[in-house]
Amino acid sequence: MSTPRVTAIHDLSGFGRCSLTVALPILSAMGVQCCPLPTAFLSTHTGGFEGFTFLDMTEEMPRAARHWKSLDLRFDAVYSGFLGSGRQIDVVADFIRDFRGNGVVVVDPVMGDGGAVYRTYTPEMCAGMARLAEQADIITPNLTEAALLLGVPYGDLPTGEAGFRAIVERLSLEGRRSVVLTGAGLRPGSTGAVCFDAASGRTEAVQTRRVERDFHGTGDVFSSVLTGALVQGKPLTEAVRAAVEFVRACAERTAAENLPMREGVDFEPLLGLLAKPVSSPLDGLA
Repeated sequence: MSTPRVTAIHDLSGFGRCSLTVALPILSAMGVQCCPLPTAFLSTHTGGFEGFTFLDMTEEMPRAARHWKSLDLRFDAVYSGFLGSGRQIDVVADFIRDFRGNGVVVVDPVMGDGGAVYRTYTPEMCAGMARLAEQADIITPNLTEAALLLGVPYGDLPTGEAGFRAIVERLSLEGRRSVVLTGAGLRPGSTGAVCFDAASGRTEAVQTRRVERDFHGTGDVFSSVLTGALVQGKPLTEAVRAAVEFVRACAERTAAENLPMREGVDFEPLLGLLAKPVSSPLDGLA
């Protein structure tokens, strides 16, 4: 059996645990070949740092895509995240059209968190991200991004299990795409995800115990594990469970150090737990 191959369309931050900095090692540890298509290079990520550099890679992206197409490259998944400019919406849409083949398209509609939009995202970019997400087989929004995709104020989102189920079903485009709502805890002391599976038409909640500290940069870790599990042939709910449990284990490891948290820096992926490419990513996550 050939090694699964995934294109990861993300920024690359020289310092900070996010985007390609976590997608590359996580997917590689899962036995997946990760082919990065950088959207931007930043000296650090945008959260918690001032004065970071930002190199827009918009012009280079279609050149790389044309070269890959000339090589007749095929991908088991196209996985997109943080975009560096509004123009990249169309670039990524063209890439999906040219390379999706029989693979799965995972769009993490990275736009904001905690009720706030990221500083590099404009209203036009958020609208473009919603259009791009329409091409996805699976989207992985957090609650802030769900509100943006639905066009409702963050504070007006429904809560609780019934509310989260309503959100993912509304985002499913009448059942045509799968939705994984992250950061969706259903009871005190829990966290996890609520997902709608377009293949089965079922909505399910995947929960785990919450580590009572605030972490940043977990969304890219979650979506990377999810994508790796999907290209290994796992059903959506099983892939979601792998991602939920892996992030929880990383949070427990990081919190055990009992040090002040620096945003997007102090979150320790436990890659040794993913170093069994054929078996389930849940192995070792008791």
